[in-house]
Amino acid sequence: MNDFITSVQAMAELVGPYLYLQALLIALVFIFFGKIADWIFSAMLTRIAKRSATRVDDEIVELLHRPIFLSFILLGLAIATEHIDMADLPEKITLSILKTIAILIWYTLFFGLITIFANEVRKTPKNKLVQSGMLALLQNVGRIILIALAIYFTFLAWDIEVTAWLASAGIIGLALGLAAKDTLSNLIAGVSIVADSPYKTGDFIILDTGERGIVTHIGLRSTRLLTRDDVEVTIPNGILGNSKIINEAGGPSQKHRIRVAVGVAYGSDIDHVISTLEGVAADNKEICTVPEPRVRFRSFGDSSLNFELLCWIERPVDSGRLNHELHCAVYKGFIEHDIVIPFPQRDLHVRTMPPGNN
Repeated sequence: MNDFITSVQAMAELVGPYLYLQALLIALVFIFFGKIADWIFSAMLTRIAKRSATRVDDEIVELLHRPIFLSFILLGLAIATEHIDMADLPEKITLSILKTIAILIWYTLFFGLITIFANEVRKTPKNKLVQSGMLALLQNVGRIILIALAIYFTFLAWDIEVTAWLASAGIIGLALGLAAKDTLSNLIAGVSIVADSPYKTGDFIILDTGERGIVTHIGLRSTRLLTRDDVEVTIPNGILGNSKIINEAGGPSQKHRIRVAVGVAYGSDIDHVISTLEGVAADNKEICTVPEPRVRFRSFGDSSLNFELLCWIERPVDSGRLNHELHCAVYKGFIEHDIVIPFPQRDLHVRTMPPGNN
């Protein structure tokens, strides 16, 4: 690039000792080469972009078109300004203005790139960044960083000392961090929840404090649960980040296993008990057939033989209702098949009676 600039300046001197005419020629040459560079660059990228099925690369090419051309123009104007050999102050102001315009042009380019990628991510509704609202946070953080960089380079363009400003910003940031430590804790925990993904929207979770329900929203500050009482509970992410969470919809499948424990009297036909419990599960259309229901003889109790019916349902949120239905069906089935459900009882043997109580 330095050789190119030197060649342009040497070519401008061919028009004679007219500095302003030479500066005009330098500016026109850079405009001409800027147009050629923009045409070559855009044409090459456009051909590549047309081979893909997505619109993202086409939008990026459209964004790059303007900054490339304008950068050549600004560079030509800056070289022309230095070639005129103006007084120090006017030259400094002119170059600072040109640098500021260049910063704004490239700031607009990167701002547009952030918007393009954010819109592309939003096209996938199941993306956890979209569901949690984390995408909006990342997009805003990116924009804030761009604004800070634009301001920083603008200060440098005008030879403004930025050390004092950075020190002041650090002090202000520390004060704000101490004042909003709980909010920052929730935000950091929200980022951790999105990254670790212990649960997602639609999962049925149980907290160690007893709250249970469907996750309806994962925000930057809090998570919302809709309980079985149709009550929405909002829990700060900072608390969730340090809590034990049972995700009943987690694992390779969202199916949930429920257990129905029941005892039968000693002397009962255990094969008949097993077939009766299996029939109860088979008669309920909401019980999964894969995996199939199982009956297990668990233990010899004090007053009963203890069995357990194990079966799977499609959604954990239905466990309460289906537990109720299965318990009712087991009780009716045992009555129908003359299977006795014993109740605890104790025999009291009086070995002696006090005198006078015969």
